Amino acid sequence: MAATPSAQYSLTLRVEIAHRPGMLGRVASAIGEAGGTIGAVDLVQVERDHTIRDITVETGDASDWPRLTEAVGAVSGARVLDTTDRTFSLHVGGKIEIRNKSPLKTRDDLSMAYTPGVARVCRAIHEDPDKAFQYTIKRNTVAVVSDGTAVLGLGDIGPRAAMPVMEGKAMLFKEFGGVDAFPICLDTRSVDDIVGVVRALAPAFGGVNLEDISAPRCFEIEDRLKASLDIPVFHDDQHGTAVVVLAALLNSLRLTGRVIGDLRIVVVGLGAAGVAVTRILLEAGARHIVCCDSHGAVSVDRADYLDGSMPSVKRSVAAVTNLERRSGAVVDVIEGADLLIGVSGADVVPASALARMNPEPIVFALANPDPEVSPEKALQYVRILATGRSDYPNQINNVLCFPGVFRGALDVRAGQITESMKTAAARAIAEIVGDAELREDYIIPSVFNREVAPAVAAAVAAEARASGTAEAGAELGFGSTEEFGAIPGR
Repeated sequence: MAATPSAQYSLTLRVEIAHRPGMLGRVASAIGEAGGTIGAVDLVQVERDHTIRDITVETGDASDWPRLTEAVGAVSGARVLDTTDRTFSLHVGGKIEIRNKSPLKTRDDLSMAYTPGVARVCRAIHEDPDKAFQYTIKRNTVAVVSDGTAVLGLGDIGPRAAMPVMEGKAMLFKEFGGVDAFPICLDTRSVDDIVGVVRALAPAFGGVNLEDISAPRCFEIEDRLKASLDIPVFHDDQHGTAVVVLAALLNSLRLTGRVIGDLRIVVVGLGAAGVAVTRILLEAGARHIVCCDSHGAVSVDRADYLDGSMPSVKRSVAAVTNLERRSGAVVDVIEGADLLIGVSGADVVPASALARMNPEPIVFALANPDPEVSPEKALQYVRILATGRSDYPNQINNVLCFPGVFRGALDVRAGQITESMKTAAARAIAEIVGDAELREDYIIPSVFNREVAPAVAAAVAAEARASGTAEAGAELGFGSTEEFGAIPGR
């Protein structure tokens, strides 16, 4: 079956078309017959005997492009002059840049922004390091740190190849949270090196977002940084996923009238996301969870737990889950489950196995781009289905979480992002979907819903204040002009 046309495989064809009646229609027909979907058609140039047009076409895969250009070229009176890969074009020169906030046009501007005036500000920060939050970019800047070892579904592709993803993350921080984020891709896989570098960089940043670092190293890196830094450290692959999963589940429970403590839950995949999802569900009141890795159900009775070879992170999960000591593969332990959460890989659960779940089951198949079970096949068995993809309803996407979480934490200068702050974020996301809107194909708001990040930020900030995690005196947040207090020298 041909792949669905997508913007990621969109192509701009620059076509010279002869001035003859019906020529543009013939070109459009050729594109359609070759499997392309036409978007914009822009006029570039008009000559006496021909026109030049840019035709934007979405296709299912880059492998479709030669067939597309051949089809257009086969139209008598049409000639393809050039093609542009729109996705690559968007990335040319990178996707982010630095801009000045203050003008630099006069001697006075220079003397205040730089030497000699800047020395006064430096002295003030030297005397009171806390003033760095007031007079530098630290107050609103997050480091997006990766070593490129677990990038998207691509795996270990290295720090240079990871940069486009980290730049994209920075774009999302700015667009949805107003946070200035900067990609830092490290050419080392050493836990000690990564921890050391981030510690050394920390004075310039108000928070650290760890991204696409392979498990189990990611757990140790986060734990060590959280223990040694006084700014929030957040591994988005773990906690961003967990927060949005909990938000989707809360709304699923509202819709189905269930209680989280009664749910029988199977989690497939015990990497970074699987561990964090399990922990946040337990924190929220879940009691019956069975986790599966590539060897089957995890329990304290499994051989690798008993002989000590099971990784410590999985051992900690085994100790608090699968209290019935169930064993076997996913298809074995799925029987009687109410909720299946997949954070593993493509096609690990046959759709027919979903028939063994309890009536009206909930399935979150989040592997991307290919889910654990085919959505088309799963729909006949489930009441609620969510995926990690944007081309199906109920997309579980971390962008619903991290911009607002960091916005709220920065606004009150929280020293860390606690479990209660994550739960508050999940509830804020869930509450965006009102009772009148809630339905099986709308349990989670759109990633473009502009209400989400402010709601999450407010909930996170309020929880930080209530729990004492917020910095004293920072309750007004960085959006307030009153935060500056008295100006030195007055």
